[in-house]
Amino acid sequence: MVSPLRLERYRRIVVLTGAGVSAGSGLPTFRGAGGLWARDDGPGAGGFDAASLAADPRGVWKFFAELRTAARDAVPNAAHVALATAQASLPAGAELTLITQNVDGLHQRAGSTGVIELHGSLFRSRCSSPSCATEPFDDASASDEASPCPVCGAALRPDVVLFDEAIPALAEWQSKKALRECDLFVAIGTSGTVSPASNFVRAAEYSRARTVLVNLDAMVPRHPAYDEEILGRAEDTVPILFAPPPLI
Repeated sequence: MVSPLRLERYRRIVVLTGAGVSAGSGLPTFRGAGGLWARDDGPGAGGFDAASLAADPRGVWKFFAELRTAARDAVPNAAHVALATAQASLPAGAELTLITQNVDGLHQRAGSTGVIELHGSLFRSRCSSPSCATEPFDDASASDEASPCPVCGAALRPDVVLFDEAIPALAEWQSKKALRECDLFVAIGTSGTVSPASNFVRAAEYSRARTVLVNLDAMVPRHPAYDEEILGRAEDTVPILFAPPPLI
């Protein structure tokens, strides 16, 4: 039976979310049966990397443009809303830092603030040339063809982190800072296999935080740094776990 985490007992809460949080909004996960990497027209189990972008910028753009359309049409589910409500309802002096591996923007649309986007955002674009000075900019277009960069003419790309690319320095620094100070760490809807997020629970454990994994499937093998593992759909379990304290 799922019970509330009693957030009022904690002062520095860190929540890490993965694709499982957005599954209830109709967005597919990346791994496993039915995942994006298993699609016949997708990149395969290895995903897209910098080499894929250099070899086929149009193919990479087209794939993520389809995801952009799907994310644009999706609606935040009960898990997104519960996290936003919990963040806004904390007592003075308490903080909930939301770190997400997702690129769909649903946490922000649900009302969460200060979201740390480890893997970037589908709704920003930037130049594919590493030598170009063009800064990432908001972009919701979903054409099959990548537009040319207005500065250098190279193909634009979504501002997302591909395999073999570094996590944005600011997002990594903000995440590590929050983990150093946390007393409750909750990972939701993530496989726990993609670095550096896969190591966050170790940092939280080092900070002596309570550590909780919420996922549809059990982690095999079980990660020893997690104190608790709660199984279930995010949209069902998160509203209970992050429920506000009773009034009396």
